[in-house]
Amino acid sequence: MPVSAAKTEPHFAPPPSPESVAETGLRQAFLEDLTLKILYLNGSLSLTEISAQMRLTFAVVNELLRHLRAEQMVEVTGMHGNIPQVAITTKGRNRAFELMAQNHYAGAAPVSLESYVRQVQRQSARDTDIHPPQVERAFTHLVLEQSTLDKLGTALNSGTSIFLYGPAGTGKTTIASALSHVLAEDRVFIPYAIEVDGQIIVVYDPQLHGTGDDSQNFDARWVLCPRPAVLVGGELTIEMLELQLNPVTKFYTAPAQLKANNGVLIIDDFGRQRLRPEELLNRWVVPLDRRIDFLALAGGRKIEFPFEMFVVFATNLHPATLVDAAFLRRIQTKIEIGTLADEHFHKIFQAVCKENNLEFDSAVVDELIEIIRYEFKEPLRACHPRDLVNQIRWAARYLDTEPVLDRNSVRTAVTAYFVADTNDVDGNRIERVN
Repeated sequence: MPVSAAKTEPHFAPPPSPESVAETGLRQAFLEDLTLKILYLNGSLSLTEISAQMRLTFAVVNELLRHLRAEQMVEVTGMHGNIPQVAITTKGRNRAFELMAQNHYAGAAPVSLESYVRQVQRQSARDTDIHPPQVERAFTHLVLEQSTLDKLGTALNSGTSIFLYGPAGTGKTTIASALSHVLAEDRVFIPYAIEVDGQIIVVYDPQLHGTGDDSQNFDARWVLCPRPAVLVGGELTIEMLELQLNPVTKFYTAPAQLKANNGVLIIDDFGRQRLRPEELLNRWVVPLDRRIDFLALAGGRKIEFPFEMFVVFATNLHPATLVDAAFLRRIQTKIEIGTLADEHFHKIFQAVCKENNLEFDSAVVDELIEIIRYEFKEPLRACHPRDLVNQIRWAARYLDTEPVLDRNSVRTAVTAYFVADTNDVDGNRIERVN
């Protein structure tokens, strides 16, 4: 299992809480419209409840409500102690109905694009110093050569991009995920949403960014959470790299690279996506080189966003067969993740056995290595121990017995797992695809 990241305080200043509408960086009319939609959808709310929903200070919400009361859009219906209870009027309800036709967003107040750009640049992963103890702590659950760990740590200090390549089943995806745990020891601020020309782009995703920490004294429109790790695989399309406008709610969802800003973006099984590598090359030549990305709103206007993330391309194809030299040059580090030596295979198998409460038997694993290497003509891969132990556990569950690592269970596991015949029906040798 991955090592829990040690939560540390950010080494940059947090975004300060705005104490007036002017300090939010947003137009007053925009915030008033958002307030009306919240009241329209929720009914009567106290000023404190509106403040919590909008993630704005009491002072800012009070300023908004004073103007809305003057415009007869809302009215005070009562008091809870010193806190007013507010409801929308008929005039306000008609206005809110018109606003809902524009978009249905009624959540936390967004931040301005200018504020977002400043904050992302302030907390860039390139400014994070990575040292051997952090790398070793994140990779303690894996068995890797020290030279490989050193290459990974060096790559992380670049804050740019990396190619992990090698045969299938050698642990590239696991290594890529562990890289994110190194950076996750540091925490950054992620906004709930961004406002651009009156349009809303939702960035915060609790599934990717976690629940966050709002106990600190900073602008509550931001969530303090570990540096994000976003993984996309074979499902990736060129459309997924653009702003996603929901035709019903009429606000945008940020693409994968925007959600990954200040963290790690993992392109798993690169070269096997629904988009061709050349398409991704053309789309990301500028972002990888200049660290800026251009995203289009529905009307066609292009908006410049920061591209501040550590990009990991994991593939079982050779990089030179996937992309041209110009793109390869922009990926600063290439690390080959190869098959295992016997010693490392033993270490991984022993760790998997311990995790699954199986007694490890070195002699049985030696015999297993001979079977894999000489009977099935396969190299030793990092995935084999876990996959074969799973086969042993499943068989024991079926037979209603306790799983045990012995010759019989191993033989049953390998015959179920490996493809024995490497010749086709005409006797021609089939080349394995890695």
